[in-house]
Amino acid sequence: MRILVINWRDMNHPEAGGAEVHFHETFTRIAKMGHDVTLLCSHFSGAPKTEEIDGIHIIRHGGKFTFNLTVPSYYRKCLVDRDFDIIIEDLNKIPFFLPLFIKDRPVLALVHHLFGTAVYRETNPIFATYVYLTERSISYVYRSCPFEVVSESTRTELQEMGIPPGQIDVVHNGIDLDLFQTEPSLKKESVASIVYLGRLKRYKNVDRLIQAFVSVRNEVAGVRLTIVGEGDHRATLEAMVDKLGLSDVVTFTGFVSDQEKVSILTAAQVAAFPSDKEGWGLSVIEANVCNTPVVATRVPGLQDAVIHEDTGILVPLGDTDALARELTRLLKDDTLRNKMAERSARRAREFTWDRTADRTIEILTTAVENFRG
Repeated sequence: MRILVINWRDMNHPEAGGAEVHFHETFTRIAKMGHDVTLLCSHFSGAPKTEEIDGIHIIRHGGKFTFNLTVPSYYRKCLVDRDFDIIIEDLNKIPFFLPLFIKDRPVLALVHHLFGTAVYRETNPIFATYVYLTERSISYVYRSCPFEVVSESTRTELQEMGIPPGQIDVVHNGIDLDLFQTEPSLKKESVASIVYLGRLKRYKNVDRLIQAFVSVRNEVAGVRLTIVGEGDHRATLEAMVDKLGLSDVVTFTGFVSDQEKVSILTAAQVAAFPSDKEGWGLSVIEANVCNTPVVATRVPGLQDAVIHEDTGILVPLGDTDALARELTRLLKDDTLRNKMAERSARRAREFTWDRTADRTIEILTTAVENFRG
């Protein structure tokens, strides 16, 4: 099968995030199955216009703010004659509206999550409104397309927008079990410790975690917080930590390697994820497989990744007191924490990228067959 994927970024892009991890892990495996995979994405400084990465043909065109505008013309000029069997639009923030100009082959919409009103916390009102309105158009432009989504919450959101349920398949993100085979030398820290892993964006609400940490520190002696990740909100968060007098107990690591990530997640006793919403909660599963239970907000994506009071604890969005209270409870109650760690690790091992790739190729095959009639 010849597959074209259109996504804003590739895995080597300096701003690559969860969507790029999903693409790379899933489609490198699909390429190894013998399928031909091409990725059209935006260009970034220093990157070649074309290259092959792990069996995937990469084409970079357009820039950070213009890529979506250049996709239609570039497709018509350079790609329309390449005889792709199916085209996948990775719907992430701003749609490319592929069904409006691609009629001769199937278009599958791959959706991680919908921003909804959460986008207003992340950017200026004008651009936020633009993103919000383009998301609302999905139900009209993509109504006849098959959808692949990464969580039950996203499926529900699409159904509420008017997409027929029979056109939506849920395929969860996976993890690389080989990476997360914990070395015997890696173990939990003896001191109470909390970790956050993810991009440092406003809608991730790391500021609320820091506020909650103040209360946790008053209840749990010697507790530390490690914040793993990069993003444009980092400077604000670091200033907040300094103002609250927490610089000696809160560590910002920035970007870390996969091996460092495993080490940090394994050492932590509890992980915290206070986002407005997520696509699925991949970092939750990564923490879980390292025997680290989580406290997360009860929002789309995270509520799919966490089984409340079994593999972790869910708290209301914006309730900093509840976040502090449940973090404190897990840190103080060794029996509860260890039970949740065991259950969450066992469940996390069910989610693999091999399974994600296998299910995705089944969906793509069905989409092509249905289109050909």
